[in-house]
Amino acid sequence: MEAKIGCPVPEFKAMAFDRGNIREVSHAEARGKWLVLFFYPGDFTFV
Repeated sequence: MEAKIGCPVPEFKAMAFDRGNIREVSHAEARGKWLVLFFYPGDFTFV
């Protein structure tokens, strides 16, 4: 998946931590809303 600033967000489904729970989120939930996507690959792994 490649997303660029100012471009439409591609279709996606991902697991997310939301208010103490892990749940699946999708592009369909965000339709018509502003959206910021970010992730930390290996954020808590030993480097």
